[in-house]
Amino acid sequence: MKTKLNYSFSLILAAVMSLLALNTTVNAEIIDPKAEEFQITSEMLDPEHADYSEGSLDIIGKDIYKYMQFGGTPDSLTAEQISAAEGYYDRYEDSPFFGLSTVWVLLCAFLVFIMHLGFASIESGMCQRKNTVNILFKNVFIICSGLLLYAVWGFNAMYPLGNWTVDSIFAIGGPLSMAGNEGNDLSYGGTALCQTGWADFIFQAMFAATAATIVSGAVAERVKLSSFMIFAVLIVGFAYPITGGWKWGEGWLDAAGFYDFAGSSVVHAFGGFAALACVLILGPRVGKYTKNGVKPILPSNLPLANIGALLLWFGWFGFNCGSVLSADPAGISYVAVTTALGAASGGLIAILVSWVITKKPDLSMALNGILAGLVGITAGADQFSLLGSSIAGGIGGALVVVAVMFFDKIKIDDPVGAISVHGVVGVWGTLAVGIPFLCLPDAGSHFTVQLLGTASIAAFAFAFSYITFYAIKLVMGVRVEDQEEHEGLDVAEHGVPAYNDSAN
Repeated sequence: MKTKLNYSFSLILAAVMSLLALNTTVNAEIIDPKAEEFQITSEMLDPEHADYSEGSLDIIGKDIYKYMQFGGTPDSLTAEQISAAEGYYDRYEDSPFFGLSTVWVLLCAFLVFIMHLGFASIESGMCQRKNTVNILFKNVFIICSGLLLYAVWGFNAMYPLGNWTVDSIFAIGGPLSMAGNEGNDLSYGGTALCQTGWADFIFQAMFAATAATIVSGAVAERVKLSSFMIFAVLIVGFAYPITGGWKWGEGWLDAAGFYDFAGSSVVHAFGGFAALACVLILGPRVGKYTKNGVKPILPSNLPLANIGALLLWFGWFGFNCGSVLSADPAGISYVAVTTALGAASGGLIAILVSWVITKKPDLSMALNGILAGLVGITAGADQFSLLGSSIAGGIGGALVVVAVMFFDKIKIDDPVGAISVHGVVGVWGTLAVGIPFLCLPDAGSHFTVQLLGTASIAAFAFAFSYITFYAIKLVMGVRVEDQEEHEGLDVAEHGVPAYNDSAN
């Protein structure tokens, strides 16, 4: 019996080997390396030449590499074709394949989407319960309107692919389209941007709405809903793509060498300084500042705020790791570590600093410390050393405690600390990339360039928001009446409370 089984196995193995040999013969003839579409010139291999396109090279290189692997003879190839195949191997075979990278970026986009649930939770938890529906409504509106606006205009304005209306400063965008944004192969961006055009859009769209969400928390409990909705549309649909294009769309800041890996300035400082402008116009909540000093307006639901902060930390892994823009194992795993270290350091230092100052352990400061640590390492999550990410996050945690107290002292009312977390620490995180001690060898950027970049983005966000919000104030007002604020925006603006306290 054993002899018969061995004989049968040998027959099967021989058949499989024959099929493999046949398949090799067929695959070796997949392409004709002398065909025009597979010709490579030296100019096409030169990254500085106008004919260079990594995506196009990778497509040809993939076919030539496959030809060589399945029996094609190198003698039939030119030196340039072999270089293209080697380049493809170096960029692609050493990294996960195109499909895995696309799935990874999509998963990260979904994690960033969860951050909007985190924002909604922490904002409603840190504010009074009589304004819960209003806060949740604003967050729902922001993600819905932001996604559509980014598809209609923002994405192609932020990434103009060189088609600037004002060189490197402003581009007139256009709608997302099948012809312009599909890119379901390496032609979209090569192995450095290893995803489809659709994955790229949905990942970037999740970022876009975040700027307005930051503002939402800062103006909570007294802003007129209709006025905020108009402002949110303008900041997400028009302003954010402009400054985003300066860096991520290969605009003037990118050309200057400015570095912002995942958005300490492009997203967070932008949102924080936009929030500052709106709060200055809006004014503080009634009763917050008295002749006897600051009157605390206590959070309604700290457990919900805690859940929101941890949801944001969870989503931030997608925010930062997805910004690798491929499933490169070394890149995403290292960024995950620096992200975690920054958050943990920020939370711990905020606990210690606030405890020393107030003589009590403050949960709200701990939560904001975690978020500040995350903002603090976002610009350089791939540039900081392990120690550097811990220091950058820890300093962010200390800064947020000081900043929250400072803004209260000068009577700038920010119910959730958004200006401090995103604005102040966003600037710090960007500048930290310019401090060599914090970065890996041969990483980071010049401090002066980082200062120029974060100052430009913050100034534009502040100026745009101040002018826009003030214009809205003149036309229709931006603040609810004192009586409406007293009874709560849930009833005044929506006609229904968040919680039904009736016995029935």
